Amino acid sequence: MSKELAAIFAKYKGEKGALIPILQKTQEQLGYLTQDSISEVAKFTGMSESEIYGVASFYAQFYFSRRGKHTVKVCLGTACHVRGGQSILDEVRRELEIESEGTTDDYEFSLERVACFGSCALAPVMVIDKDIYGRMSISKTKDILNKYR
Repeated sequence: MSKELAAIFAKYKGEKGALIPILQKTQEQLGYLTQDSISEVAKFTGMSESEIYGVASFYAQFYFSRRGKHTVKVCLGTACHVRGGQSILDEVRRELEIESEGTTDDYEFSLERVACFGSCALAPVMVIDKDIYGRMSISKTKDILNKYR
């Protein structure tokens, strides 16, 4: 077992139902859920790897491939869509040079579309890491992305 995961597992030893927090802490530590980490979690919890994958793949918060240094999320909920959310998403794709959701080749950015942030009054909304940008426009997109380059 790796040192990183040993510390996580020690915190949850003997706790039933701790799979989600274990997966969250594992992903936080490693950046995503690797095949090896899934195997180690399965051994620790006594569950099969397929059960671990089943749980982790159900939740959008878990990733199975390397993510970018920065995560860009663009809202496409009703209010954001009506106010140009799709145009913002298209502009982010152009700026980051990625076809759809995914991660740039240099692992600087990952892009996600989100159904709703619950910030409809600020529509359209883009979030980078934990920074919220409301009332987005195509012209603002490049300048905001450049702050993270």
